[in-house]
Amino acid sequence: MTTLEAQLNRDCFCVDIEPAQVWRALDLAAPGLGETLGRERAGLFSSTPVFLAAADLAAMTAIAQAIETVAQTPAYQAEVLAWAPPIARFDPGPRGAFMGYDFHLTPDGPKLIEVNTNAGGAFLNALLAQAQVACCPQVAERTRPHPLADFEDAAWTMIQAEWRLQGRAGDPAVIAIVDDAPEGQYLYPEFLLAKAFFERRGCQAVIAAPEDLRFSDSRLRLASQPIDLVYNRLVDFALAEPAAAALRAAYLAGAAVVTPNPRNHALLADKRNLTLLSDPARLEALGVDAATRQTLAGLPRTRLVMPETAEALWARRKSLFFKPAAGHAGKAVYRGDKLTRGVWADILAADYVAQDFAAPSQRQVKVDGDAQARKLDVRLYTYAGEPLLAAARLYQGQTTNFRTPGGGFAPVIVLE
Repeated sequence: MTTLEAQLNRDCFCVDIEPAQVWRALDLAAPGLGETLGRERAGLFSSTPVFLAAADLAAMTAIAQAIETVAQTPAYQAEVLAWAPPIARFDPGPRGAFMGYDFHLTPDGPKLIEVNTNAGGAFLNALLAQAQVACCPQVAERTRPHPLADFEDAAWTMIQAEWRLQGRAGDPAVIAIVDDAPEGQYLYPEFLLAKAFFERRGCQAVIAAPEDLRFSDSRLRLASQPIDLVYNRLVDFALAEPAAAALRAAYLAGAAVVTPNPRNHALLADKRNLTLLSDPARLEALGVDAATRQTLAGLPRTRLVMPETAEALWARRKSLFFKPAAGHAGKAVYRGDKLTRGVWADILAADYVAQDFAAPSQRQVKVDGDAQARKLDVRLYTYAGEPLLAAARLYQGQTTNFRTPGGGFAPVIVLE
């Protein structure tokens, strides 16, 4: 994090964001919906952008690429698949659409906090990046733009690549966006944007819950409609729940392209993987080259929580963050300095990792005219290690929650 970036995140209010532009765009996908959701999800978007140094963006990209490179090596795969569910051993080919790498910005450079498959918010953030309505010349002349058209072209190239990695020709005819109770999801507006995006590319697109799907006559179907590709937003990463039975069967039969899929999560997003990726000695033993090990050397050290390490981890808990191995969306995560003995017992009974705490940086926002500090993290959306989009999240409390006044998704302004 550079001095200029830190100063602008503290003092600059000359760039304004108009979230209403995003809601108006949603009205094009479903008339009247934007106005409704704008009222119901006031904390989804911040009106303040986040400044990011180009050097930090480059460092984030290098870390994502290093992790994706390591994840393709047989020795590493053998290690992480040993603790993954059996379904992860099936490899139909796809690399995983819309990976998300989350970082805190620190004086020592960006620190990777976690890796996510099915990372939410990409379509919303691509649209939000277009909603800047003012900027002073001093900032504008140093800003790297992120045109929406470039994002959409890259996103479609990604979908085509996933399709072809599973041996398909041409393009998918029907794409299903699948999540539990999709209309009740907080990010349901994004599903509408994704649906409209796929339709602009000539596909039929549907939004469905997993239990609405069936597997018959060697095809995944929604009612009688065959489904070619599933944009998977489920947090049932192993497709193990009864509701996902048809999707699981179709996936294992190779009857539909599913992205991201259980193998993608096992290789990249299981938090236990960070115990390998943050340990240079383990990486060296796995045959990872010196340059890649150096790129990953700054990752916050992560350790498995086990009975034999419990005493030592409890003793230094105040410098640690505890996360469930298969967790998501900041659920059941704990700052060590706030742990009680009761919660600690629950952690020891489950699969957890302990990660060195890397404090988030801050962005000043205006709330009712008053400047207030918000924590921030930066999410880098990627495909096969290549960046698609960078976006920030502003929040209060322990984790992002989209309920904080002045918080929510925020566009990133990259400073050259």
